[in-house]
Amino acid sequence: MRYEPGSTVAHALDPRTKLAVQGGFAVAAFAHTTPRGLAVLSVVAILLLAGANLTPVAVVRDVWFVLPFLALAPILEGLTLSAPWFDVDAARFPALAAYRVLLVLFVSATYVRTTPIRESRAAIQWLVPGRVGQLLGTGVALVFRFVPVLVADLERTRAAMHARLGTERPLHERMQFVAIGGLNRAFERADVLAVALQARCFAWNPTLPRLAFGRRDAIGLSVAFALGASVFL
Repeated sequence: MRYEPGSTVAHALDPRTKLAVQGGFAVAAFAHTTPRGLAVLSVVAILLLAGANLTPVAVVRDVWFVLPFLALAPILEGLTLSAPWFDVDAARFPALAAYRVLLVLFVSATYVRTTPIRESRAAIQWLVPGRVGQLLGTGVALVFRFVPVLVADLERTRAAMHARLGTERPLHERMQFVAIGGLNRAFERADVLAVALQARCFAWNPTLPRLAFGRRDAIGLSVAFALGASVFL
């Protein structure tokens, strides 16, 4: 998942508004742990995705590597050593917790898809002034640029392995090849990034875009406030 230019409602919002909506949704998701509460939050998440012209299927395709980890907790919690071999009641709470995380990922995807990296950095440095904010803004900017490249490197490594009949090898060998190849590429990318930053006279405090709230931001901030206030209901 990466930024793509567009003219959706989410694209038009100030990044600070989108961060507020994300924060409010995360707080509400971890406060309302019942199926009914998560059902309501599911509707909210779908509406937020629609505002960014995204669908749950599209987000799942981008974060598919997280799904096995989310599914593992309820499976392990529900397994028993005797009949009935799986305890649904024991798996219920971790399953709801995993679903909460998935909803938060949906809302985060709307932010990543609709917010330029420079605006994210400007918003963070506005929220956290001083040297700490500059450090956080720089870190977020590098992560947003670096992670998609690393994911693409892993996909190319897997494709190359499949083209050479790597699927015939045992699973642990395939995992080893992909992991080693990914780490090697990550170190190479890090070296190239360091040289590129030096060559471009990297600055801690560059000229960032000016942020300004608009009329639509009032609605977004109201949604963020309502999500946060729902904790006390």
